[in-house]
Amino acid sequence: MAIVHIENLVKRYGNFVALDHLNLDIEKGEIFGLLGPNGSGKSTTINCILSLLKYDKGTITVFGKEMQPDTYESKAKIGIVQQNVAVFDQLSVYENVDFFCGLYIKDKKKRKELVEEAIQFVGLEDFKKSRPKKLSGGLLRRLNIACGIAHKPELIILDEPTVAVDPQSRNKILTGIQELNRNGATIIYTSHYMEEVEQICTKVAIIDHGRCLAIGTTEELKAMIKTGDTITIEAVVLKEEQIEEIRELPHVYKLTYEEQILKIKCNAGKHNLARVLNYLQDRDIPFGRVFSELPTLNDVFLEITGTELRD
Repeated sequence: MAIVHIENLVKRYGNFVALDHLNLDIEKGEIFGLLGPNGSGKSTTINCILSLLKYDKGTITVFGKEMQPDTYESKAKIGIVQQNVAVFDQLSVYENVDFFCGLYIKDKKKRKELVEEAIQFVGLEDFKKSRPKKLSGGLLRRLNIACGIAHKPELIILDEPTVAVDPQSRNKILTGIQELNRNGATIIYTSHYMEEVEQICTKVAIIDHGRCLAIGTTEELKAMIKTGDTITIEAVVLKEEQIEEIRELPHVYKLTYEEQILKIKCNAGKHNLARVLNYLQDRDIPFGRVFSELPTLNDVFLEITGTELRD
């Protein structure tokens, strides 16, 4: 049974359809990546899951129960880390985590253990007495996460948790998410950083205009598109007729040539790179560095939605 089941979800804002019969299943133990351009319906989906928004049609069940505003038993098993940092400037790091944990855990002794564990988990032991305004952006993000996970939720929703943080904090956050998952938490993860999603997510859904366009593992998504390898060749001087001949090589479906840099996108197939290099060598055409890259999640997103994912 899916921890989160969404069936035929429709949400309108006047004449605007934010969610258009959306269907999703998030299984126990997944790190589920939710991707989409701005305005695609990601935030609306999350708010509907949390029953913070009323929707026009459809069904949402979480932990096997239909979500309602007063479904407190299910909500107590959910942790939410919003994109916008939500902590109290008047409270210290420890007091902030203690406050949010106290919304779910009333036993003081147990809560103290959980708060200490959450602070240690995000690496803020040396900042327990600090106020949020004294923290760097990366440390503030870690505090935001500690506040959302201190009560040990079974389902954790992370909405852009690494926006505008330094590389060290980003790595700390990503490894922390994977550790939470290994410890039994199911994760819903949104991000504009494709490399993060590809690194940590076990399943990915791409949504746009309120619909799920594709879902699967990153490898399954890559298999859905026509892009195979992308070949880049630098410092190569080509005549117009040679460019056209390369364009006609098997499996080549897109070619650009600017400032002596040749970039070729190929359909999935064997020997694409060898075929291009043989063409150049047979005609004694000199060239510089050569790169061959397999399709990325960004290629998948671009081909499926027609847009690049941007911050």
